[in-house]
Amino acid sequence: MRTGDFDYNLPSRLIAQSPVEPRDHSRLMVLNREGGSIEHRRFCEVVDYLREGDVLVFNDSRVIPARLRGKRAGSGGRVEILLLRRLDVNFWEALVKPARRLQVGSRVEINNDSLSVDRPGAKLLAEITGVGEGGIRVINFSDEEVLLESGEVPLPPYIHKPLANPERYQTVYAKVAGSVAAPTAGLHFTPELLSRIERKGVQCLFVTLHVGLDTFRPVTEDNPREHAIYKEYGVLAGEVADELSLAKKEGRRVVCVGTTTVRIVEQAARDSHPLELKPFEGWVDLFVLPGYRFRMVDALVTNFHLPRSTLLMLVTAFGGREYINKAYQEAITQKYSFYSFGDAMLII
Repeated sequence: MRTGDFDYNLPSRLIAQSPVEPRDHSRLMVLNREGGSIEHRRFCEVVDYLREGDVLVFNDSRVIPARLRGKRAGSGGRVEILLLRRLDVNFWEALVKPARRLQVGSRVEINNDSLSVDRPGAKLLAEITGVGEGGIRVINFSDEEVLLESGEVPLPPYIHKPLANPERYQTVYAKVAGSVAAPTAGLHFTPELLSRIERKGVQCLFVTLHVGLDTFRPVTEDNPREHAIYKEYGVLAGEVADELSLAKKEGRRVVCVGTTTVRIVEQAARDSHPLELKPFEGWVDLFVLPGYRFRMVDALVTNFHLPRSTLLMLVTAFGGREYINKAYQEAITQKYSFYSFGDAMLII
C-alpha cells in the first residue's frame, strides 16, 4: 500500500466554491456494497435508504473563529494564525505564517476590529512559546476570552469565494465549539430533513470530535503507515454509548455521518467491547487504513475528499479500493461537486 494509491486527478472546476441552497438539495451518490451498484439521487432522498430502528450518529462540533490576523511586535510585519487545538488556559497549538520568522519569544499583536463595542480598549497579544514541525507553534495568548472574539471562521484553502453567511459553514446541529473545519458530511442536513428521518423511526445521536489539521493536510510520506495522524479531542457520552451498544445487540444499523464520527465511534469501540461500548473522552488518534476491521459502523454518509488524504483512506477502507476508485471516477464523469461544499456519498 502506497499513498499514491489514494491519488486522483480532479478538474478544478469541480471544487465547490459555495454551498447548495437549500442544504439538502446537493447530489447524493449511493453505493451498495452488497450489489456493487451506484445510484444518483438528491440528498433529501437519503431517508429512502434509512430503515426504522437505524441509529444515525452525528458530530455536533462547532467551528470556532480560528483564523487570526495581526502584526509582529516591533517590525509590524503581517502575521496569520490558524488555531488548531487548545492545550490549556490561554495556550493553543496553531499554524502560523510566516513560520520561519516566528520563533520562540516572538510576539504578535492581534487585530481585534471585530470585537463587540462593549469591550473598548481590549487588546490581545500572542507569544510563541514552542516550535513544532510544518509551521506549527505553541502560542500563549494574553486573554482567551478576547481571543475567541477576535478571529474569523476559516474556510479551507481551496475555497476562494467569500462566504456571505458564516453559518453555512456550520451544521444546523453544531453545538460544542472547538473545530477548525466543519464536519462537512453534516452540512447537507436541514431541520426538516432531520424531522423526516426521526418520523421514520430512525434514532439520532450526537458525539463530539473537534476537527483538526488532518482534514486539509495531505499525507506526504510514501508509506501512509508512516504518517503521524493529528490527534483530535472528542467526547462520546455514556447515554450515547448505551444506545449504540443496544443497537448492536439488537442487530440494528449504526450509520455514521462523516469520517470524524466514524473515528470517535471506532476509537471507543477499540477501547471496549462493541456490545458493551464504554463512554469516551480524550484524544482520538485512530488512523483507519484499508484492512481495518470496523467494529461499530454499518453505513457511512460522507463527502468527496481530497487526494492523498487520511479521510479518503478511511472511506476506501470502508468501501473497498476498487469500488471507491470506480465511484470517484463516476463522480468526475457525472460532474459531481467535490470537497467541503460539494456533493455527498452514502455507502451502505
